[in-house]
Amino acid sequence: MRAADRVRGAYARIAEAGRPEAWITLRSEADALAEAELIDARAAAGEDLPLAGTVVAVKDNIDVAGLPTTAGCPAYAYHPAADAPAVARLRAAGAVVLGKTNMDQFATGLVGTRTPYGVTGSVRDPALVSGGSSSGSAVVVALGIADLALGTDTAGSGRVPAAFQDIVGLKPTLGLIPTAGVVPAARSFDCVSVFARTVADAQAAAHLMTGPDPADPRSRTWPADAPLAAPPRPRVAVPDTTPPGLAEPWAAAFDRTLRRLAEAGAELVPIDVEPFLAAAPLLYDGAFAAERYAAVGHFIDEHPGEVDPSVRAIIGAAGSITAAALVADTERLDRLRARALAALDGADALLLPTAPEHPAIAAVAADPIGVNSGLGAYTNFVNPLDLCALAVPGEDGFGVTVLGRAFADHAVADIARLLHPAPPVPPAAPALPLVVVGAHLSGGPLNHQLTARGARLSGPVRTAPRYRMYALPTTPAKPGLVRVATGGHSIEGELWLLPPAALGTFLAELPEPMALGRLLLDDGTTATGFLCEPHAVIGAADISAHGGWRAYLATR
Repeated sequence: MRAADRVRGAYARIAEAGRPEAWITLRSEADALAEAELIDARAAAGEDLPLAGTVVAVKDNIDVAGLPTTAGCPAYAYHPAADAPAVARLRAAGAVVLGKTNMDQFATGLVGTRTPYGVTGSVRDPALVSGGSSSGSAVVVALGIADLALGTDTAGSGRVPAAFQDIVGLKPTLGLIPTAGVVPAARSFDCVSVFARTVADAQAAAHLMTGPDPADPRSRTWPADAPLAAPPRPRVAVPDTTPPGLAEPWAAAFDRTLRRLAEAGAELVPIDVEPFLAAAPLLYDGAFAAERYAAVGHFIDEHPGEVDPSVRAIIGAAGSITAAALVADTERLDRLRARALAALDGADALLLPTAPEHPAIAAVAADPIGVNSGLGAYTNFVNPLDLCALAVPGEDGFGVTVLGRAFADHAVADIARLLHPAPPVPPAAPALPLVVVGAHLSGGPLNHQLTARGARLSGPVRTAPRYRMYALPTTPAKPGLVRVATGGHSIEGELWLLPPAALGTFLAELPEPMALGRLLLDDGTTATGFLCEPHAVIGAADISAHGGWRAYLATR
């Protein structure tokens, strides 16, 4: 779709939806159209713009040049000269920003009611909370106004609103998306998040924003051993008892979700989730709340009448936290992190409910602190424990979150697809290609040596007609591929992508007479692939005429 047409459609949907409280600042349609027409012209000229025809909304604690940043507080507003890196990278890919969305003030809340710009109710039922603090961003995606929206997620603000709007909420590993140009909430645990209607859309947007930025000293890059995929039968940790505090109708929905996940091919591994849940209160009720005071506490002290009472109470109280208390809670968190990661040993991910209930706006008004705190039971611990997370819709308004270790984002997305199907997205983490032609093919007896290392299947390939294939007398049976000067055949294989560190360990364990070398493919490119030492094929059966290992096995 042309960008200009998509922008016109978005503004028509804004008028139709009648939800002005979802926005704090909305660009004029003329301004957005002018930008869209420039994008259409660039695309027509052949420029690679993967997000051309995409409209984006941005939470109002993330800078967009030309629009004020309020963080949900009019008195705090400032006018940034430049886009935050996350926004700049989406715009460079062709996305058009529609405006800035409503939020819980200073990103302090999971309800979406702590704002002077109007309470944003859920699209499911306006009497229920939308979830916060990224309330407006989730709502405009759910309403079909925006294709993507940026939120922030310190304690669950990129996941709880997604669950309450039946959309996808992606919280990447801390630091993968820079937080420069984001009003801090708790600097050590802040994260830019993505709302979308599919896992693929959220993942593709996150990949475009990923990468260090010099303005963010906490930004990180992918390590060389980051897994590129989940294994074919992933092991998913699940609570060994019903998660505490889970509303009764949702407890049954969670059980049904677990059955669906098992039927989709996952192996469920019951574990004790206590160390995860025990870390959750540290973020708001412990000494780490001092980070919130460090971020905006002095402003709140100077402008108490401009701040939501609940936000003022939470952040103001954190000003008296001592350094000794922070050190003690840091040690406690370290111990809980070690226990939690030990509980995940052998599992590829953890599945939990996203929230324990979906409260009414009236319930929050009656108990603004208590209800909000309860909503973070399954989300607050994620960033302190340095986990990644992806929230997906469940059944009957119930949402679940797939969680993984730091940098397991690709594997987490694959597992989330078992519950919310979507096309695969090429990995953003570093990858090295490997062509396999025999026992390492999908379904083969040695394929697990690839999948256990986090490898991802890219697709089928064929070699150039420069090779001969022999059946080697090995256990398990495997072929030997030898390059020849004349009389060669084109051999069928698969292209896999491996984490760079995994390719090194793979090579170190490769038994004789196998070797890795450069294979010439039928499209003229080359890639690392399996070869065999020529002496090992003397006397072996030449099976080149079959054109591939699978075709040969089919004749046996």
